[in-house]
Amino acid sequence: MTNQISLTVNSKPYTVDAVPSETLSTLLRERLRLTGTKIGCEEAECGACTVLVDGEPMMSCVYPAERANGKTVTTIEGLAERVHEEMKLHPLQEAFVEHGAVQCGFCIPGQIMTAYALLKRNPNPNSADIRFALKDTLCRCAGYPSIENAIIAAAEALRTGEPVKLPTHIPDSVHEHKTVGRKHLRPEAVEKVTGEAIYTDDLKFDGMLYAKAKRAMIPHGFLKKLDVSKAKALKGVVAVLTATDVPAEKNHGLVIYDWPVMVRIGERVRYVGDALAIVAAQSEEIAEQAAALIEAEFDLQPVITNPVMARQADVPQIHEKGNLLKHIKVRKGDMEKGFASADVILEHTFHTQTTDHAFIEPECSIAVPLADGRMEIYVGSQIPYQDRTQVARVMGWDEERVRIVGQLMGGGFGGKEDVMGQIHVAMLAAATKRPVKLLFDRHESLLVHPKRHATQIRVKIGAKKDGRLVACETELYGDTGAYASLGEKVMTRATTHSAGPYDIEHVRADCFAMYTNNPPSGAFRGFGVTQSAFAVESMMDKLAESLNIDPVELRRINALHVGSITNTGQELKESVGLMECIDRVDAEMRKHDPHPFAPKVDPSNPDIVRAWGFAAAYKNTGLGGGAPDISGADVELYADGTFQVRSSAAELGQGLVTVMRLTVAEEMGVEPDQVRVLVMDTDLTPNGGPTTASRQTFVTGNASRYAAKTLRDEIAASMAEKFDIRPEKIRFEGGVVHVNGHSMTYAEIYKEMTAMGQHPRVRYEYEAPKTQPLGTGGDMHFAFSFGVQAAEVEVNKLTGEVSVLKVISANDVGMAINPLGLQGQVEGGVMMGLGNCITEEFIVDNGNVVTDRLARYRMPGIMLTPEITSIIVEHPIAAGPYGAKGVGEISSIPTTPAITNAIYNAVGVRVDKLPVDQEMIARELWMRESAASS
Repeated sequence: MTNQISLTVNSKPYTVDAVPSETLSTLLRERLRLTGTKIGCEEAECGACTVLVDGEPMMSCVYPAERANGKTVTTIEGLAERVHEEMKLHPLQEAFVEHGAVQCGFCIPGQIMTAYALLKRNPNPNSADIRFALKDTLCRCAGYPSIENAIIAAAEALRTGEPVKLPTHIPDSVHEHKTVGRKHLRPEAVEKVTGEAIYTDDLKFDGMLYAKAKRAMIPHGFLKKLDVSKAKALKGVVAVLTATDVPAEKNHGLVIYDWPVMVRIGERVRYVGDALAIVAAQSEEIAEQAAALIEAEFDLQPVITNPVMARQADVPQIHEKGNLLKHIKVRKGDMEKGFASADVILEHTFHTQTTDHAFIEPECSIAVPLADGRMEIYVGSQIPYQDRTQVARVMGWDEERVRIVGQLMGGGFGGKEDVMGQIHVAMLAAATKRPVKLLFDRHESLLVHPKRHATQIRVKIGAKKDGRLVACETELYGDTGAYASLGEKVMTRATTHSAGPYDIEHVRADCFAMYTNNPPSGAFRGFGVTQSAFAVESMMDKLAESLNIDPVELRRINALHVGSITNTGQELKESVGLMECIDRVDAEMRKHDPHPFAPKVDPSNPDIVRAWGFAAAYKNTGLGGGAPDISGADVELYADGTFQVRSSAAELGQGLVTVMRLTVAEEMGVEPDQVRVLVMDTDLTPNGGPTTASRQTFVTGNASRYAAKTLRDEIAASMAEKFDIRPEKIRFEGGVVHVNGHSMTYAEIYKEMTAMGQHPRVRYEYEAPKTQPLGTGGDMHFAFSFGVQAAEVEVNKLTGEVSVLKVISANDVGMAINPLGLQGQVEGGVMMGLGNCITEEFIVDNGNVVTDRLARYRMPGIMLTPEITSIIVEHPIAAGPYGAKGVGEISSIPTTPAITNAIYNAVGVRVDKLPVDQEMIARELWMRESAASS
């Protein structure tokens, strides 16, 4: 090994001391502070760390730093140019921004650097070239079509010298608004494409220590002995804490406080990820060594592996109150009467798997103790104020002593709602009086954080010969794992939506959300409805076949509409665009194939068969169930005439910051670039509530809008008083305020108001329409989004291989605030649904995690991306901001059953267990052919 490494990075020479086993990514990020290169896996699996070494793309997380000696390295920071102090983006960076290819942004440096290398060697790539080049560069937000379009646009701009062409396939919404409903760029997109965007792991503080948790690594048992002496004796270790050091409350949780901060001697270990001790040391390496030196002994217990087993009478009880988290019930009508009136009754049981969020950015928390005794915690969290509450409870502090400073998130999808490292770093920072950082590697992330619930769902439906549904009975078992997390809420949504988006007189549903010794399950995009939609939509196709009715027509006959009563007894009074979604997807599908559900054999290969499948879904907006659904926002005018809107609501790539910006710009009559947005800081922003349940566009969009309207009214009142005119005579448009025959800039308005002793700032707390608890017969939710998808698949009868060729997706979002951002949400939702259907499974064997590396989790990449057609349907809801109700979840829910129904239509094999077992398809087809030939 050489003693020094000399290399050129972004045209600048460096000579640094060589460090044994150091990777190039560590050298770049830690020693050169080029943090645009991101770390997602340290396995060379995700591609976020891609840089160019002598012009070739390399995954720097596994590339030895010493191999870079004498070489030229280009990182994302080296693409843009500085011209007269202004940044000139490379055409690739510009195209990624303009085409909406940037969402959370964490993978974008890797995407752009890989594409940059491609265009250097192939200036005119086609789709196949792009997909092959990017096949190992993953995007969990999964806007792959937009990424591909951006690369094509950049390639053309580089060849021709012309400006980057803007996307033309995404229409503006049609209405009278000047700002909302138009295509707008993300305000943070430029930072994300240049490497300037800062995520939690990019932060560094003087004197910072590094933390590591000792995990139980057994699924069930009692902790008999814990010896931390060797860890404490290791040079470089500053602190080792155990459960006896927890200052106050011993458990944390989002709804139920049942998750121990650390397990005490004599207490029960409930899953492999339980923490036994935490370490703070001078380096990550020392912290890992120290954690490995901690010795634990256990009294092993039988493992509860699934929710059906957990409900049996003779199994161990994981919690004091038992293994049942919640029995959830839906009752409507008379089931005996309903089934007695049915001409056809069908019954089937379905199984869905555990899946992982697999956000590309692993969890990271940094606690910084302040001189005044307060604690700042830097973290990417979906619920900052809830983090503050949980940290304060455990520390025994007033909540105001804790400040959560939210950072950009590299994806969340529900997986960054539960506390992970926040409490541990707070304890260690309080003990050491120094900043402490806890970064999960991918292995720890997979072991510890909550997943999507595995379920067993039995569906029994009864219908008349004409297709009218008369009864639906469902029984669900949900695996909520070792701790509650949001399991009760998730499985409630799975249950209330389990009869589908249909008008049915008689409905009964029972769900048993059960504790097991698997990793916890909690919030995940779709929030339980992904699972139940697969079951009920599969049954709808089975029923259509039984009745010899077209599957689309069967859904038309039964679709919810204005005036329908939902399964929970709620009358739908407005904003029900399901039928339009059905009609528009059906029409688009039949443009491709007039007989979409009939199998089509490939003329050149009789083993290849194609067909379409169809599915519909609905999903509530907001918390519902009687929970107060509140969000706060501040809007403030500054001396320079610009505005800032503030809320703690979390931006995780879904585009909330853009929504807030556009609503304030619309109300104040200014351009969006005059509005700055601050989010996720419990000291500086009002509580926006959890970023979950597709609620933020509705609640924080409304809070931002009404805060801006109130400020506008205050400005009007002040100017009316000053000029002695009626407030309604004052107009706000064109970026100025028209007062008494002349125009005033907002800078002038600020000056006038402050001279009058008024501060132009408003805080508005918006409360969504009240809802009622399940079982009361009232309005359980204030809004629903509706989605319909059709998928064309190709099945190889010999191998069972399934390829998804096309997906048509129509979503009733109420109103599209930003159609460009909406496109990315639809693309990502479809890809997440595709992965849920075909590739993804988080495997646990007798409580032990098998999927403990990203390489063992098959997340779909760009090679599996189908042609995606997005259709925006707008049935506005009066209470929503300009009629909007959200799209984050609904875009992913119908994908799975649309694909599995297509598989059946192609080859006659009904998939009732996820993910699709392609070997099962091939085996069943072979057995049928063998039986037929004999």
